[in-house]
Amino acid sequence: MTAGQLITRHTSQDLSHDTDTPPAGSRVLIVESQPELGWMWKRHLDRSGCVAHLVHGEDAAIEYLRHVEFDVIVLNLMLRHGSAFAVSDFANYRQPEARVVFVTNSSFFADGSIFRHSANACAMIPSDSSPEDLAAVVEHYGATRYA
Repeated sequence: MTAGQLITRHTSQDLSHDTDTPPAGSRVLIVESQPELGWMWKRHLDRSGCVAHLVHGEDAAIEYLRHVEFDVIVLNLMLRHGSAFAVSDFANYRQPEARVVFVTNSSFFADGSIFRHSANACAMIPSDSSPEDLAAVVEHYGATRYA
């Protein structure tokens, strides 16, 4: 995956949604091992009208998913503490409507195979994407949940 490349899975629901009117306050869980990066994303998503929660590993993410409902989960594929796939699988079980946006600094899943491994994956973007780009993806997939 090259810088700026976005890989997505489109459904008829995604393509039919009017993206000019996203719902206010998409609920977002950010699972990011690098605190500085996670806080940058959280601040930007909060400013864009989302309600974002930040955790740094699998255990904390699972605990949040048990108690708080989310529209979108921003999930670093390479967590330092735990497994991103475990978080994604638990979210698919506990909150099947939540969409997962994977972020990564690896090109391993650049062929789109992430969608075969994670049923709730809707996009994969580079971890060095701008906060504005991440917010646009989150807002789009948070809005399509209600389409």
